Amino acid sequence: MDGAGKSTQISSLTMLAEDLGLKVKLLAFWDDVVVLKPYREGFVHKVFKSEDGIGSPEKPVERRDKNVRGWHLSLVRHGLYSLDALHLRSVARSVSCEEADLVIMDRYIHDELANLPLNNSATRAYVRSVMKIVPRPDISFLLDADPIAARARKPEYPVDFLHQCRASYLRLAELLGDVTVVPALGLADTKYFIEVAFRALLERRRRARAMSGWHAA
Repeated sequence: MDGAGKSTQISSLTMLAEDLGLKVKLLAFWDDVVVLKPYREGFVHKVFKSEDGIGSPEKPVERRDKNVRGWHLSLVRHGLYSLDALHLRSVARSVSCEEADLVIMDRYIHDELANLPLNNSATRAYVRSVMKIVPRPDISFLLDADPIAARARKPEYPVDFLHQCRASYLRLAELLGDVTVVPALGLADTKYFIEVAFRALLERRRRARAMSGWHAA
């Protein structure tokens, strides 16, 4: 959720990967994937009266976008998220091996799917169909966080909504089954948790390449 510490951990992981000699490409789901972004932003500002900017302890903002709910909005979101999923597949294919060894994306399609009514069986079926369209990341991290602490760091949404948001993320992680949930830890412990998981991923990749070379020989 907002205020969970994603930017800090992305920065740490990027530095670790580059220290290991990997070429890293950073992408942001909202900037590089979402379709019709200017129109969607304009709509929430004009119709929902959402405030601009990113909230900080010194300057809180009142966001009104994904926390505005209703069956008609859920229907529209299903359609928009389908377009985003198709574009995500295109964006992923456009990244060449020469361009990057590792792609780190700030948020993913999960961030949108968690905003849907996951208690609805039709929506859960929709989520599964979307995940068949998009590339499945080698590893997806869900940073758990205490809603009150998260709002204190990034005051944008009401605490009640952040509690709902957290529950929805965890439910989505359970539904998909391949999301690594990072417990609500301090920054240093969270960094260590992610580093261990990332190094384990690299080791599995190294062994897979070694086995592939051995079979080819």
